Amino acid sequence: MASTETALEDPDLLQTAWDLDPLVDGRGDEGALAWLDEAERRAIAFADRYAGRVADLDGPQLVEAMRELEAIEELAGKAGTYAGLRFSTDTSDPARGALLQRVQERGTAIETKLLFFGLEWAALDDERAEELLAAEGLDFARHHLRMERRYRPYLLSEPEEKILTEKQVSARAAWARLFAEQVSAIEVGEAGKPLDSALARLSSADRSVREQTARDVTEALAPGLRTRAFILNTLLADKATDDRLRGYPTWISSRNLANEVSDESVEALVSAVQERYAAIPQRWYRLKAQMLGVPKLADFDRAAAVTSEEPVFRWGEARDLVLDAFASFSPVLEREARRFFDERWIDAPVRPGKRGGAFATTAVPSVHPYVMLNFTAKRRDVLTLAHELGHGLHFAFAAHQGILQQHTPLTVAETASVFGEAIVFGRLLEQAETPESRLALLAEAIEGAIATVFRQTAMNRFEDAVHTTRRSVGELSVDRFGELWASTQEDLFGDAVEVTEGYRTWWSYIPHFINTPGYVYAYAYGQLLALSVYRRYRDEGESFVPSYLEMLAAGGSMLPEDLARIVGVDLSDPGFWSAGLDLVAEQLDDAEAAAREAGRID
Repeated sequence: MASTETALEDPDLLQTAWDLDPLVDGRGDEGALAWLDEAERRAIAFADRYAGRVADLDGPQLVEAMRELEAIEELAGKAGTYAGLRFSTDTSDPARGALLQRVQERGTAIETKLLFFGLEWAALDDERAEELLAAEGLDFARHHLRMERRYRPYLLSEPEEKILTEKQVSARAAWARLFAEQVSAIEVGEAGKPLDSALARLSSADRSVREQTARDVTEALAPGLRTRAFILNTLLADKATDDRLRGYPTWISSRNLANEVSDESVEALVSAVQERYAAIPQRWYRLKAQMLGVPKLADFDRAAAVTSEEPVFRWGEARDLVLDAFASFSPVLEREARRFFDERWIDAPVRPGKRGGAFATTAVPSVHPYVMLNFTAKRRDVLTLAHELGHGLHFAFAAHQGILQQHTPLTVAETASVFGEAIVFGRLLEQAETPESRLALLAEAIEGAIATVFRQTAMNRFEDAVHTTRRSVGELSVDRFGELWASTQEDLFGDAVEVTEGYRTWWSYIPHFINTPGYVYAYAYGQLLALSVYRRYRDEGESFVPSYLEMLAAGGSMLPEDLARIVGVDLSDPGFWSAGLDLVAEQLDDAEAAAREAGRID
C-alpha cells in the first residue's frame, strides 16, 4: 500500500480544486462586484417601494415582495460565497483578504437597506400576519416569515438595528477574519506543517510520535495565544452587549432561537449527554488504555490508533468507496454526489495558508454547493469526505426551496452528514475481514461519536463557562481560559484521561467559539438524530429511502420536529436522546468483544 506521503502527492488529489467561475459567470473578482452593484440597485428600489408600507400589503403583494428579496439575496450570496471561498483556500493572500472585506462591507450596506422589511413584518399583529401567511404562492417563504416573527421581543428600533448591522463588518466579522488568518498561519514542528496536518499525527500508533506532536502543537500555539485570547475576550463582550440590548435571558438564547429549539430542550440534551460521560467516553478511554498498554491515557493519546493497521487512501480510492457506498443506499444519492467530483465542487489538498478543517457551503440555490477538505489520506478523511458530501447533498436536494428556506436549523443540519458517514462506515465494516480490522473501525466510529456528541457537549460547557464568567468578572486571562478549558475537559474525561499542562491552550484554535457562538451543541443534537434516522434505515431497509430523500428535499421549510417526523422520528419523546446514546453504547460493546477476540484484552 502507498505511503501517506505518496498518497498526498497523488496528482488526482493535488488537482482537486473547486471551480468558482459559476458563482461569477467566469468574471472573477469583477463579477462578484458586479453582482453587488445589481443587488444594491435593486435593494434601493425595493426600499423606495416598500418602506413604511408592509402593513398595507395584501397576499399577492407580499409574495411579490418576497420574490424580490429572494432575488437580491441570491445576487449578494453569489458575491459573498465567491469571496469567502477564495479566501478560505489562501488566507495569507492580501488581495483575497481585501476582496472579502470589500464584499462584506458592501453586503452589509445592502442588508442595512433592507432591514426595515423584517422589522415592519415583525411589528404586525398576529391576526394580520396569519392572514398574509395564508397567501397562495408563498410556500417558498412561509416558514421563513413565520420564524422571523419569533424575534419580535428582541428587536430594537430601525435606527438601532441599522447601527448594529453596519458595525458588524468592523466588529465581529473583522475579529473572525483576524482569528482565521492567525490560525491558518500556524506552523507546527521543525517541518512547519499546517495545524491540520500536525493534528492528524495524533492518531499515530507510536506514542512517542503522539507525545512529540502534542508538544509541537502546544509550542506552535504559544506565539499568538494572547492575541487569540484577546479576540475571544472581545467577542464575548460584544455578544454580552448585544444580548443585553436585545433582552435575551441567557447567552445561548439567541442561538437556540436560530436553531428553532427551546432553551429547555437544549438543557435536556446537555444533561442527557453529561449523565453518560462515565458510561461511554470514560469507559472507552479505560478500554483503550488497556489496548495501548498504558496505565492511563494522556490527552494526546485519545486519537491513537488501537491497532497497527494504518490504511492509506489515495484520493481516487476514497472517492470510489464513498460513491459506491452511497449507490448501495440510493442511485439518486450517488448520481448527485458524483457531480461534486466531476464538476469540481470540491477543494481537497492541504496547502499553506488554507483554512483548517472541513466544511460544506450551500453557496446559492441557483449555482450549487461547495465542499472544502484538508485530505491527509487517513481513513478518518474518507469518513470526513462522506460527512461533508452529506451536507452538500442536503443542500443540493433542498435547492428548489429557494435561498430563504434551503438551510435547515443547525440542530438538523448534521443529519445528512452523519447519515452519509454512517453509510460509508457500514461499507468499511463489511470489508473488514479480521477482528483486528473490525476493532480498528469500531474504534474510529466510537471516537467519532465521542468527538461529536460528548466532546462537543464539553465544549458547550466551556463556552457556557467563558460567556458567564466574562459577564460576571470581566476580561479573562489566558490562564483563566486554560483553567475553564481544563475543568470542562476533565469533567468529560473523569479519571480516565490525564489533562497535560500543554493541552490547556488547545481551546485557542477552535473557530466555532469565534464564528458561531453556541454552535457546538448542534453537533450532538444532529449526531443523535442522525443515529436514530440510521437505525430506522437499518430496520426498514429499502422502503426507508423515499422518506429520507423527502426529508432532504424539505430543507428548512418546516420545524425540526416536522422534518424528523417525515422519517418516523419523534423529537418530543423524552427518551429520544437516550435512544441515540444507546446506539453508541452498543458499538462500545461490539468493540470490547472484538478486542477480546483479537487478544487485545483479557
